[in-house]
Amino acid sequence: MFTGIIEAVGKVKRIEPVGGDMRLTVDVQSLDMSDVKLGDSIAVNGVCLTAVEFDAHSFVADVSNESISLTSLKLLKSGSPVNLEKALLPTTRLGGHLVSGHVDGLGKVINVADDGRSIRYTIQVPADLKRYIAVKGSICIDGTSLTVNAVNDNRFDINIVPHTQERTIIQNYKSGTEVNLEVDLVARYLESLLLHSSDEKKEGLSLDLLSKAGFIG
Repeated sequence: MFTGIIEAVGKVKRIEPVGGDMRLTVDVQSLDMSDVKLGDSIAVNGVCLTAVEFDAHSFVADVSNESISLTSLKLLKSGSPVNLEKALLPTTRLGGHLVSGHVDGLGKVINVADDGRSIRYTIQVPADLKRYIAVKGSICIDGTSLTVNAVNDNRFDINIVPHTQERTIIQNYKSGTEVNLEVDLVARYLESLLLHSSDEKKEGLSLDLLSKAGFIG
């Protein structure tokens, strides 16, 4: 599990085809690797990867064909900047929201506009994900925990303050950029409860009620 608070922006050092999929080597830049152990999880642009080799300056992870096909990792090349976050500990302060590191789909930046000292990004989402996105709800974009400011059909807006711009790869987004999306776990569990509850158990809990409370869009 992760918090969606980016710890460092790393850089892709090497991409190698291995056994039909991909091996990724990442230069961690300022990420503290002193407490990392073999097999630990590190999120790269919001994708949970396992460190199979590492030193103080870099780590190596194998990327499956599933992750390649479903995420923006397939777009990486040598030198690409990447958001990095180590898996949380029981003592970690939860500054963002609970993030699993399992990408639900790819979004696309369709507009970038100045909004005071922040920048407003409009993201287009796949049709099957839009029901999980709610105004003032949480969403994870390339591993960054963010708040949804507006929703319009299959599009939503986020405002990025200067601090987040400076410390994540969001500063590189432009119209057409594809981004990894992970919806809020709460929305997933609520949907599962509704779909698998009996009619008796559903009494008092409805899609309409959840929508009015802001849990679903």
